[in-house]
Amino acid sequence: MNRALPILRRLGTLLAVIMLSTFFLSCLLRLLPTDLVDMILTFGSPEEKAALRRSLYLDRDVFTSYFMWFKDFIRGNMGLMYGTGGGETVWSHVTRSLPISLLIMLYTQIFALLVAIPLGIFTAYRAGKKSDRIISNALFTSSSVPNFALAFLLIIVVGVKLKWFPTLEYIGFKESPFQHFKHLVLPCFSLGVGLAASYTRLLRTDVIAALKDDYVTMAASKGLSDTRVLLTHVFRPASVTLLTAAALNMGALIGGTLVIENIFAIPGFGFEIAYALATKEFVALQSFIAVTAIGYVIFNVTADLLIGVVDPRTRGSR
Repeated sequence: MNRALPILRRLGTLLAVIMLSTFFLSCLLRLLPTDLVDMILTFGSPEEKAALRRSLYLDRDVFTSYFMWFKDFIRGNMGLMYGTGGGETVWSHVTRSLPISLLIMLYTQIFALLVAIPLGIFTAYRAGKKSDRIISNALFTSSSVPNFALAFLLIIVVGVKLKWFPTLEYIGFKESPFQHFKHLVLPCFSLGVGLAASYTRLLRTDVIAALKDDYVTMAASKGLSDTRVLLTHVFRPASVTLLTAAALNMGALIGGTLVIENIFAIPGFGFEIAYALATKEFVALQSFIAVTAIGYVIFNVTADLLIGVVDPRTRGSR
């Protein structure tokens, strides 16, 4: 039961975040200077507007209207894209765009870890030496640059001037695996550089601490190979903090991914949110915010569970 309490608390947080954020937006929709129904059906007849008002529950008080919407949302009925969406369901936009965003987040994490693990171990073994100082200073500099600024810089230099990678297009994996990865190099690099720098510093600190432990010295004195000492006695305990940070950063990656998608014109979930704002698709926007809140808390709940598996000592404190 004690192990279930953190999960239940997180699920309670999930429900509260979703309901508060979407209820706040629901209230804002009623405070718009122009009536929402008039915005959607500018040239509609009074009968059509009355029917739409009923379908959006705008003929009810704000609390009843919200809970009717929330009941539809949890059933998967998120309404329609009334403007330039051509009457498509909001759900179809979610299922089409959300997997793209999740892929970008996954690729970014993989890139950051692939860079951080060798650099973290190398700089730990070379702690205090010139190569360590050069790499550490480079990582500090790169982590100081906002990902959106780095994205624009990469587009101008690497994309436009050098023409090494495409910038404003997305290719699906099934369409062409090679082009798929090629088109996502710059977006994932923009998102992943800061993460890689953070992960490298964390791993470097933990590896340096592990190298000073008595059991590592004892393992080396027994004639074990450097590789075995590194993997078994140094990297494994030192990786707990790294894995914890990687798990927790999945939730934090959501915001960065939404921004990067719009810079590189990637038709992911962030692009859909920006499009809904630009075209005043407020009905869809309410569902998009709810889905984002769900994703954020799910990532954090999963992170808690993974941390408990990797480091059982944390279970009692969570």
